[in-house]
Amino acid sequence: MDELDLIRDRAETVGLATAEHLAPARERLLAAARGERRHRPGRWFWLAGASMGLAAAITAVVALAPADQVGVGAGVAHADPVKVLTEAAHNALKEPAKPPRPDQFLYVKTESPDHHVREVWRSIDGTRDGLIGTTKVGGCRDGKAPMYGTNDPRAEGTLEDCRPSPVYRTDLPTTADAMLAYLYKYEADRDGNATYIGKDVYNLAYEQVLQPASYAALFEAAARVPGLTAVDHVTDGAGRPGVGISFPVPPGSSPKAKPMVMVFDATTFEFLGTTDSAVTVKTYVDQVGQRP
Repeated sequence: MDELDLIRDRAETVGLATAEHLAPARERLLAAARGERRHRPGRWFWLAGASMGLAAAITAVVALAPADQVGVGAGVAHADPVKVLTEAAHNALKEPAKPPRPDQFLYVKTESPDHHVREVWRSIDGTRDGLIGTTKVGGCRDGKAPMYGTNDPRAEGTLEDCRPSPVYRTDLPTTADAMLAYLYKYEADRDGNATYIGKDVYNLAYEQVLQPASYAALFEAAARVPGLTAVDHVTDGAGRPGVGISFPVPPGSSPKAKPMVMVFDATTFEFLGTTDSAVTVKTYVDQVGQRP
């Protein structure tokens, strides 16, 4: 195998850097070449040819190596799930806190790889009837909620005991330590298995709304869960590229069991969804059925 074969093989593994990422390195090489010309004019033609050849070689290496290894571009430590989740926490803190009105609804639109679209409207304070697809979700008022989507037509709309489940969560911890304790306590009957912790992290980030400090705490807590791996060059359910965080499958699972992979934007570290379901719209609306 010669050098070109090695480069081609490396390209298939890590992909190509963008022209924007290559520009700084290219400029440094040209500047070095110009400086060499000023100091040693008699050797310029030889050095120019060597410099240009070296520039091409280094450009090829820069194009084929991960950005964080060569010092250009934004750089993502794809092999380090802790860094990715920590950066996701930092990104969450940058988001402005926009408390919704209690009478509003959270609208979430998701897309799967087969282009199936799912839409939900959830009551902010949990007291108003919401909608999941075409199925009503009863809001809890005065300790009672109407039942919808039952198999028994006689039970449709009848009241059952309930407690409001606000989709806007102001009750969650705002530090990583407290959030981790919350997650493990919630899964105490499952021995804190990383698989279930991952699903809890996903559910909180998916169709609920947290305060920025709680979002940050959630991702920082997730970074402390053992057994996580980062997956390079993944796409979410809508085909958007990113870096994935894979939560292990439970011990004793079938060999065909697939781990859940949460996907984050490789530049901004914004949560995009999973490899099976992408969150394409998440916002507040004033009534059920309304779209932004």
